Amino acid sequence: MKILGIGDVIGRVGRDALRALLPGLVAERGIDVVVANGENSAGGLGTTPETAADLLALGVHVVTGGNHTWKHKEYAGYLEHEPRALRPFNYPAAPGRGLGLYTLPDGRRYAVINLIGRTFMAPLENPFLAVERALTELAALGGAEVVIVDMHAEATSEKRAMCWHLDGRASVVWGTHTHVPTADEEILPGGTACVTDLGMTGPYASVIGLEPAGSIKRFVTSRPVPYRLAESNVQVRALFVEVDDQTGRARAIERLVLRLPAAAPAVS
Repeated sequence: MKILGIGDVIGRVGRDALRALLPGLVAERGIDVVVANGENSAGGLGTTPETAADLLALGVHVVTGGNHTWKHKEYAGYLEHEPRALRPFNYPAAPGRGLGLYTLPDGRRYAVINLIGRTFMAPLENPFLAVERALTELAALGGAEVVIVDMHAEATSEKRAMCWHLDGRASVVWGTHTHVPTADEEILPGGTACVTDLGMTGPYASVIGLEPAGSIKRFVTSRPVPYRLAESNVQVRALFVEVDDQTGRARAIERLVLRLPAAAPAVS
């Protein structure tokens, strides 16, 4: 199974980049499953039913969430009825689901588990304990040959620890949330593909997707400053993983950077 993990999609510019670049990449690589973190897809903060539906229409198979999942109250109802949209499994008594089990047209099954970290974030259920419950629930549903985990967390150590915690039990574990891609992709001894953070899909002439001036002013003055999304140097940051369908072990991993082509100069 060929899997593509897409880092946090930032607003319309991120969605438009996927619109332009994802179909060609899927065709070129023969990708079977596309998972994208959509928790910044609505104006850079949160997800709405419309932005999640847009991602699904673009060819994303599963949309995951994070700490901004609840920014737009109407999204809670969407999570209840759309099985392809997930929120972190370890939110207590929350609408929707954090574990999804899916079947490809050829009958191959895969599962996606969405987790959220606690270090420097909200004091939610321990993700290391929660994922054990998720795996138990998955087994009760009949299991899957391929298990994908999106660990949405601030601390690199917490994300990296989750990779090792699930080595040999998940096919791939990737981190999201920081919007900064890490260069530590590898296949661990037990066969789990791991990268600490996918980075973001959005404008890289920015401070994690936002116009630099506002971010700088906030740091300089220590006062609230309205944020505005940046729009330049838009890139898709993603991870390509090939997994053995029989064993669930990863056999290839590659970080991908896709850039929108530069606009052609005006003809005078």
